[in-house]
Amino acid sequence: MKHLIEFKIKPVMKQFYSLVAAAMISLSALAQLPNGSIAPDFTATDINGNQHNLYALLDSGYQVILDFSATWCGPCWGYHEDGILETLYETYGPEGTNELRVFYLESDDSTDSADLNGTGDATQGDWVTGTTYPIIDDAGDIFDDYLNTYYPTIYTVCPNRILTQSGQIDVAAHASIFQDANCEAASDANDAYLVDYTGETVTCGGSPVSISVRLMNNGLDALTACTITAYDGANSLGSVDWTGSLATYEVEEVEVTSASLTSSTSINIEVTSGDDNVNNNSVSAEVIAAVESTNNVRFTLLCDAYPGEIAWAVFDDMGNAVEQSPTYGAADVGAEYVYNWSLPIGCYTFGISDAFGDGLHSSWYNGTGPDGMFSVDAMDGEEVATTLLSYASPDEYEVLVFPFEVTEISTVEEELSLASTVTMFPNPTQGLSNLQFTTAVAETATLEVINLLGETVMRESFGSLPAGTHRVELNLEDAKAGVYLVNLNAGGQTTTLRFTKQ
Repeated sequence: MKHLIEFKIKPVMKQFYSLVAAAMISLSALAQLPNGSIAPDFTATDINGNQHNLYALLDSGYQVILDFSATWCGPCWGYHEDGILETLYETYGPEGTNELRVFYLESDDSTDSADLNGTGDATQGDWVTGTTYPIIDDAGDIFDDYLNTYYPTIYTVCPNRILTQSGQIDVAAHASIFQDANCEAASDANDAYLVDYTGETVTCGGSPVSISVRLMNNGLDALTACTITAYDGANSLGSVDWTGSLATYEVEEVEVTSASLTSSTSINIEVTSGDDNVNNNSVSAEVIAAVESTNNVRFTLLCDAYPGEIAWAVFDDMGNAVEQSPTYGAADVGAEYVYNWSLPIGCYTFGISDAFGDGLHSSWYNGTGPDGMFSVDAMDGEEVATTLLSYASPDEYEVLVFPFEVTEISTVEEELSLASTVTMFPNPTQGLSNLQFTTAVAETATLEVINLLGETVMRESFGSLPAGTHRVELNLEDAKAGVYLVNLNAGGQTTTLRFTKQ
């Protein structure tokens, strides 16, 4: 929730393509490493001069909790003051049952030891006094290796290196994670473990779906062979007799089979050869059938109070982004945008993400909103033929991915003129403004801003733009207050717009 975490603004932005590409496989996708990921190894020295290696601890059979925090982070301090990690360390650490290790990783390298000890300028208090588990300072590189974006981020790592983002939960909830049977150290000689499903999750156009899994050796002996079978209910879709050589905790992706599925299907994949632990021999997945659509698709978006968290894209069957979002900002709060896409016949995936994870639902946090909504509609001319996907608050999401297949060419109405699609906001403006317009065909676009004396104060060339909706930011901070005209030439059409600089 927005009041429970603080964000670290990083210079390298997440790429939404990577997000949705991952989502098309497993729909995990937040920036943090998703549950089931292999924890990156690290070696670090704590503030008392003791060196720690994550994998060495895991190989010794310990479960490990990693608390990525920052000294200035209020929610981090509140959780620290609750004493939950301290209680876990005292109960299950070296002086307790000796099954758990806990680390505090100060991950903002701009802070210093004074901040850790509560005497600096970027601190919530004394983090050191009374903390009996190790504190690692200057852990920014480790924070980045785990793809973290906010504080606190708290993981539980099992001996097999698989992590769970456990978060700010209580002692009992933490214990239920690291004491689960699947989080125990390897103890059987022969244990083939299916970690998760890595195959395709969309069926479109009758193309065969690739079915694959991550196989781990969770046994003490080298894993050299096993049989893995995929099922649709009681029906076998195919199997593979895998051979290789995996040491304890090593992982390999295994292609099981491919199958032609004509409708949404629940798949179960199982290790069907004998081993010593049947409790981790299966994983399940849902393969979703793409919904049929016309070639004209309309996306309507109403931004909520935090438009900077919104990203969306449309991908073709080769993973290429054929349409994608601009960067939204504070000026877009409550703004509504309509995007019209003309897509060739084929398979597509629409994905939309919210960087915070609450979708377009903002009123829960600020009390007033505005909340947002969106819809993706197959169009027949200007009429909605089918609503493919729709969303409205208070439903929440991190990532929504929706497959659709263009199977027919819809009726084409008379193309909208450039003048009927161009808008400028805010208008009047104090300096920064946005110009949005739709081009009917792919062609070069240019812009000229002139004052009422006929003098040109700005000239821009945008090069060749594809057909569709575009938005550009105009920086008019250096322009004098007054009335101006914008001459826009795009898609072979020209229009003039009037605006006021305050």
